[in-house]
Amino acid sequence: MRFDSYHPTINLIYFVAAFAMVIAFRHPAYLLISYVAVFLYSIKLRGKRALVLDLALIPMIAVYAFIYSSYNHFGVTNLGENFIGNQITLESVVYGCVIGVRIASCVMLASCMFVIVSADKVVYLFGRISPKLSLFLAILMRGIPRIGERGKRIERSRRGIGKGCFQGNILQRLQHFFAFVSVLITWTLEDLIESAASMKCRGYSLKGRTAFSIYRFDNRDRSFVIAVFACLVLQWMAVLLDQTDIYYNPRIILNRITPLSWLFYLSYAVFLLLPMGLQIAGEISFRKKVMKENATFFYCPPPKTML
Repeated sequence: MRFDSYHPTINLIYFVAAFAMVIAFRHPAYLLISYVAVFLYSIKLRGKRALVLDLALIPMIAVYAFIYSSYNHFGVTNLGENFIGNQITLESVVYGCVIGVRIASCVMLASCMFVIVSADKVVYLFGRISPKLSLFLAILMRGIPRIGERGKRIERSRRGIGKGCFQGNILQRLQHFFAFVSVLITWTLEDLIESAASMKCRGYSLKGRTAFSIYRFDNRDRSFVIAVFACLVLQWMAVLLDQTDIYYNPRIILNRITPLSWLFYLSYAVFLLLPMGLQIAGEISFRKKVMKENATFFYCPPPKTML
């Protein structure tokens, strides 16, 4: 039931639709749902590392709102002046927060996408359309984490001989840093040359080559498509009824919230939380199955009494 076990086309369609709605919707309710849902899903996928990144984005939102309001002077509700004498309005501050929340949500959503959409899925999705592009994206997605791991190994080795990037005086640190970068670049280029030679030996540049795929579109994928399509239809209705937008200039004008609006909010939350819900349901089902198998394995029938 993990979302990364679904068909790659499903993963791509979901994240494209999620990015489009997170970027397009400016209503406060949609912004709150986007941020909370993506925040929870990123923590579910990546654990403590995602928690550190997500919490670090909160002060960045405030900083961006302050910078935006300092150089964009629209609105009629004056809050005062900044340190250079520019007027700061409530509307510009709020809209700066809106943009900051959308950017933070996109960053967290991108971190989730990189976990779900692997390099193999990228090759499968774009291999027939543009083999060179798919190969470039696959090498990029695999290469960046590998370069980070190699950098850590090089730094640990050099730190063991007293030549780490943060050891010695300033001049020595610069020398150690340039030596570290030189080793890392040499190692990376050598790996790229080996990969190119391996691909050439396997006939990658030949015409008429075939490709093998392990992905199959089954009933589970069809059910997910139906659920996503229903949510998207409701969101399209919300757009037509002007329930996803809000006016910030010259005043903050919010459309009246109706009972139908709550249906739109609920469907949007269901859409964003659907992958996390599938993963949680799969984990619960797996635990129940393991507990059942363990109970069956350790069950010892009582001995029969001899008459």
